[in-house]
Amino acid sequence: MMQLGKCGMCKLIGALVIIGALNWGLIGAFHYDAVVHLLGGIPKAVRITYILVGLAGLISLFSCFKQCPCCKTQAK
Repeated sequence: MMQLGKCGMCKLIGALVIIGALNWGLIGAFHYDAVVHLLGGIPKAVRITYILVGLAGLISLFSCFKQCPCCKTQAK
């Protein structure tokens, strides 16, 4: 989860995961893809956004098992 003591990269990853989760919620509930709606005129931007959200999800998954090195040094 995002906390005040987290590094900037962890906050960015958390924000991307939240954006992805909200977008999937909108797709499931209303068949509305907010990413395509906001960036629809730029197909490469949509694809890059999906890739970044996917990578953020993988990093979040791995962070369940191991703490970010930047955040580990900040905690000391």
